[in-house]
Amino acid sequence: MSNADTPGLESPQSFASRLGLSVSDMRLLSRALTHRSFLNENADALEDNERLEFLGDAVLDFVVGAWLYRHFPYMSEGQMTRLRAALVSTEQLGKFGAQIEIGRALRIGHGEEEGGGRSRPAMLCNAFEALVGALYLDGGIEAAREFVHPMLAVAETEISSQGDRDPKSMLQEAVQAQGGAAPFYRIAAESGPDHNKHFVVEVLVEGQVLGSGEGSSKQAASKEAARDALQKLERM
Repeated sequence: MSNADTPGLESPQSFASRLGLSVSDMRLLSRALTHRSFLNENADALEDNERLEFLGDAVLDFVVGAWLYRHFPYMSEGQMTRLRAALVSTEQLGKFGAQIEIGRALRIGHGEEEGGGRSRPAMLCNAFEALVGALYLDGGIEAAREFVHPMLAVAETEISSQGDRDPKSMLQEAVQAQGGAAPFYRIAAESGPDHNKHFVVEVLVEGQVLGSGEGSSKQAASKEAARDALQKLERM
């Protein structure tokens, strides 16, 4: 039985349709979804996705870097470097691959299939990179941007909530860079019993409320207020 006959295997055409991808050259997409283990068992397969993976890795570095530069004008070079590394890590790209269920369309060898390769983070990461490479070759950098950008905002928020970046420190850096005084945080509201408190915190800059946030602790609410203030600064 060839891998193409694997029950439930999604065709490149169906994969593109499911994700709403406009792909002119389906051969590129098919190549992006072909693991090298498949070539070992199918003599008619011409190329695996490793070269596209290489290209996609470079495209992702650029697309993610440009996205960070535009969306976070007050972020330092070091902070952008750390966040970009987190967003293009094997773990995160594997999550992106899982989110779009790329494993459903991967052509892999039987050995990889039996070993659970279709759901391995490294396999999903490599396939995701290859897909980005294929989209770049097919539709240029804009096609790659349109595909990747919607995923970045959600992933960046999750990474930030895990403490990769401190929004309060970022806000202080941004305000001081403009010659302003340090932000001041105040509790605007507090409710609930001691075991289940809810806080609303406002952050003020030069006496003006710039952001507000809510949380189950003063610290959590303060961080949300800082994030809100940073977003408003970015729109100014």
